[in-house]
Amino acid sequence: MSEPLHLLVETKMPYGKYKGTPIADLPGNYLNWFAREGFPAGQLGRLLALMHEIDHNGLTDLLAPLRRGR
Repeated sequence: MSEPLHLLVETKMPYGKYKGTPIADLPGNYLNWFAREGFPAGQLGRLLALMHEIDHNGLTDLLAPLRRGR
């Protein structure tokens, strides 16, 4: 599996309303807010943007095998 997909399941949101929530489990409306307002810099922003694309395109089932491995 691709490392960025593993990181979506393993990395937790470090701040805000969803602090401690794995990025893969963030709600679509929260990801959409970042897409409108701007993603943070660095790896966190890249992961949020990737999760937004996965969620927006209905591809969240791609993460199911990785979730089972948690």
